[in-house]
Amino acid sequence: MGQDVKKDDPEIAVRTMGPIHQRGPVFYASLPLETVPRAGQGTNEGAKGRLVSLLWDHFRATESSLEKGSRSSAKDAFPIRVIHDPLGKPLSLLGERPGPSISFSEGGGKLWAALSGDESDIGIDAAGADEFPGDYPFHRTFLALEFQQTMMLVKGDAAKASALLWSIKEAVVKALGCAFHLVDPRDIDVHPSDDGDGEYIFSAGLSRRALARFPGSAGRPVWVRSLPQLNMWLSIALLNGRRP
Repeated sequence: MGQDVKKDDPEIAVRTMGPIHQRGPVFYASLPLETVPRAGQGTNEGAKGRLVSLLWDHFRATESSLEKGSRSSAKDAFPIRVIHDPLGKPLSLLGERPGPSISFSEGGGKLWAALSGDESDIGIDAAGADEFPGDYPFHRTFLALEFQQTMMLVKGDAAKASALLWSIKEAVVKALGCAFHLVDPRDIDVHPSDDGDGEYIFSAGLSRRALARFPGSAGRPVWVRSLPQLNMWLSIALLNGRRP
């Protein structure tokens, strides 16, 4: 469950999410989009860097307080920075060395960022119910069983169920590092695993073409925690790390 962490920036509250199935913790935060430069006014890379730097600082502070120091002792001298791979996956660098896995999303009028506190790959996505009107082609995006199970969680509200499922699937493909460039939404099979205080944990598995592209994922579910945020869902996925 998320917990507030000290505010170092008046606009940013950092929260921490505990481990899911021994993966994590995760730090996440957001900025109002009205404070983020848009197209024609520069890019939002500065805002992303600002968020990631704050998340990294909180991670190091937490690590230091727990006397773990495994990342920070060798890397404190380097500021964290954000680059992107050819498919657009964001990567963090500490000097020239890979930093922690990071991910971004826009939703609910905010720019969101998440940083993995262990070697897991991470994906974050925010989706609102207003993005899924009644004529949305649900059957082309969601599997029948997962949609039925999710509808039960949200008391039969199709738009809320769709937003929840979409945020999960998007978070999963971001953790994989390919977004929906290489994976179809229906090739991700989502199942509820646990719930508590309005938050849910899901397991997601790959099938068909997605599994063919990522054969190492066979039998290895991606774990996702989904958090309600007013009229939207925020989902964070964690996948066993494959980074150097």
